[in-house]
Amino acid sequence: MTTPSLNLSADEVLTTTRSVRKRLDLEKPVPREILNECLEIALQAPTGSNQQGWQFMFVDDPDKKKALADIYRIAATPYLDADKPSHGDMRDEQRPRVTSSAKYLNEHLHEVPVMMIPCISGRGDNLPSGLSAGFWGSLLPAAWSFMLALRSRGLGSAWTTLHMVGDGEKQAAEVLSIPYESYSQGGLFPIAYTKGTDFRPAKRLPAAELTHWNSW
Repeated sequence: MTTPSLNLSADEVLTTTRSVRKRLDLEKPVPREILNECLEIALQAPTGSNQQGWQFMFVDDPDKKKALADIYRIAATPYLDADKPSHGDMRDEQRPRVTSSAKYLNEHLHEVPVMMIPCISGRGDNLPSGLSAGFWGSLLPAAWSFMLALRSRGLGSAWTTLHMVGDGEKQAAEVLSIPYESYSQGGLFPIAYTKGTDFRPAKRLPAAELTHWNSW
């Protein structure tokens, strides 16, 4: 199955791929063939020393989705209910909307058609900064490319990591028979078609405030 693209330019895909939560269509099935298409694209991403030590776990079994959602909520619920420090800029204005969206996903996570957990060979715990950058840099570009490929086909996702807090990653590994001592998880991605495809660029801090040349 080849899924028609939305005919978006590269810049449009890059600037309108959002963390989608409330606009995930929880009722529409997602064919495995489409996810395979997206993954084939994602596997073109860079990976350190061409190791390609990644593995991708897709989950559509209802009981396993519920188990993962329960693990996620152990950390997500108190985190989302806690007060957050002020930034003193537009991010404070955006926070209520972001929090509401995240709470919606927390409540409905088990209902998404498919979940995906990207994994990388080895354990990333307590690595020095240089090795840590290379370790995660061998997985995260592929995960982001996967999200971009979803967007171009009318699907959406959200990059979440709260299921890995505390013993959560190990518990998720047990649910899915992931060899915990041999592979690290890089996130938990809910996947669904989106309700509409009219996503826009997000409000971000100006690049000029984040740019340095030759000295900080």
